[in-house]
Amino acid sequence: MSYLQLIINPGSTSTKLALYDGESKVLQSSIEHKPEQLLAFEKIGDQVPFRLALIRDFMAQNNIKGEDLAAVIGRGGLVFGLKMGGYAVNDELCEALVNHDYSQPHASNLGGLLARAIADEYHIPAYIYDAVTSGELSPVAQITGMPEIRRASFSHVLNSHAQAIRYAASIGKKYEDLNLIVFHLGGGTSASVHQHGVMIDSVGDDDGQFSPERAGCFPSLALVKLCYSGKYTKAEMDKKIRGKGGMYAYLGTSDAREIEKRIQNGDEQADMIYQAQAYQIAKTIGLLSVSLKGSCDAIILTGGLAYSKLLTDRIREYAGFLAPVVVMPGENEMEALAQGGLRILQGQETANIYHLPERKEL
Repeated sequence: MSYLQLIINPGSTSTKLALYDGESKVLQSSIEHKPEQLLAFEKIGDQVPFRLALIRDFMAQNNIKGEDLAAVIGRGGLVFGLKMGGYAVNDELCEALVNHDYSQPHASNLGGLLARAIADEYHIPAYIYDAVTSGELSPVAQITGMPEIRRASFSHVLNSHAQAIRYAASIGKKYEDLNLIVFHLGGGTSASVHQHGVMIDSVGDDDGQFSPERAGCFPSLALVKLCYSGKYTKAEMDKKIRGKGGMYAYLGTSDAREIEKRIQNGDEQADMIYQAQAYQIAKTIGLLSVSLKGSCDAIILTGGLAYSKLLTDRIREYAGFLAPVVVMPGENEMEALAQGGLRILQGQETANIYHLPERKEL
């Protein structure tokens, strides 16, 4: 049986496309978009015809016949209330992807819309897999201390889930048999707790550790004071929190390779900030270990920054007593999407069906 899948991963400046035959990558391409091309569209959903034409050109140039495809897999969008795993792209999910009462505006929302448009032409299924907003936080885990704000899952689910499955296979066990804490280390960082196949909690870089480009969590009264100081506009504060926060704010760079060179050359400030990064990551791991009541089989460090042995060694020094620390660097979103789609096609997983909630997200 053929398991040929077209993979669509739209980003803010590119559309990544790939063709997978089972677990084997046949080809992959990244189409870069000039800022002025996308600025012409008022809303994210307005980009669908533009990007759809590029996908059709990609298929034509590479002789990809729609009738040969088993499915089209799109990157999961920022829809509130999703579970981990795959979703069939139905009418209600498409509505949620463009209606921001049910989602946050983001280029990844185009993944399901584009997958559905291609799949409908050839009467094949379209799926999204492991959206950033996926997670099954308990009611207790959602409570913040301020009734107007509740915690929601927001993490690098796609890579974290894929690496957790890969780790389980590497030790001859099933993912569902293990309790794991997975930490994605990149320009943004996030951690997730996987308890017997369910992601029960997570910490994003807005409510936890700082990262190379993001400020993380800090004393709330100090933040309120800074916001109302008159020194910064809302846009400038947004940038201080996401984009120019974290290590960048202290060192003027978010490039870990540059920071490590400074440390090697005796830069004490760079060394302290890097140590603080490891310390905060380890504190988050400790925090999340409580959700497993101390029963953690392994702590997995993944993402691009996990290539930094200096950082991962420092994290291990702090958190290694909680569970074995396993380093699995890098991420491959296209492969993870293809593997998720393949598990659905082979019947190893069942795709979820999305229904619009009765109560809209505040």
